[in-house]
Amino acid sequence: MEFIVITIFREIFDTYFNSGLPKKGIDRGVISYKIVSPRDFTQDKHRKVDDYTYGGGPGMLMMFPPVKKSIDRAREINSKTHVILLSPQGIKFNQEMAKELSKLESITLVCGHYEGIDERIKNFIDEEISIGDFITSGGEIPALVVIDSVIRLIPEFLEKEETIKKESFEDKLLEYPQYTRPETFDGYRIPEILKSGHHKKINLWRKREMLKRTLLLRPDLLMNRELTEEEKELIKDIFNELMENMNKILKRE
Repeated sequence: MEFIVITIFREIFDTYFNSGLPKKGIDRGVISYKIVSPRDFTQDKHRKVDDYTYGGGPGMLMMFPPVKKSIDRAREINSKTHVILLSPQGIKFNQEMAKELSKLESITLVCGHYEGIDERIKNFIDEEISIGDFITSGGEIPALVVIDSVIRLIPEFLEKEETIKKESFEDKLLEYPQYTRPETFDGYRIPEILKSGHHKKINLWRKREMLKRTLLLRPDLLMNRELTEEEKELIKDIFNELMENMNKILKRE
């Protein structure tokens, strides 16, 4: 998969793509990236890409022409590229969207800065995405979030496919708790079941913990999930445990 990033901060993405798993993906030819800078399409000696807004208001706005020409360049690089604008007004990004994007040949991510980009740019994008209900100083960090979520779903990027399947949100459940050595530290022990060697019981414990975490922290995920009979029984068991604990708390003097 090819990522084309429109940004005035190339170094952010050079650092990302030349580190850790992304670098391995590039070395193996699984992913590639190109940077297009709006500053390359300016006319003045200062390579200015922002200006004051019409009608007044705080801050500066990225100008339409250099960003539009940057998108044109991205489409020259790959005519099939899917152009995404990172914006607080966009559709909220989630794992399902990441899965769909991972199937594409090329993605272009448009990173705004300052107070955003001239509204006319929206006539030349394919999609507008938000990573959440908060504001960042630019589109670079949201773009990295999208990229990192997507590349993990590309076939052959992660050497162990099972790693993806067991991560949070992949099955519309939060991930189960995990532990490593030492077995005991400062009085904190790992759950005994994990030392049993009984894989069927361990898998059942993990499924129960996934359901419990999701029920307590993200019950909305369960609303959109078709539960198996086993999962329904586990949820009933979890609920009974929570009720018992609640009664013990309420009965304390």
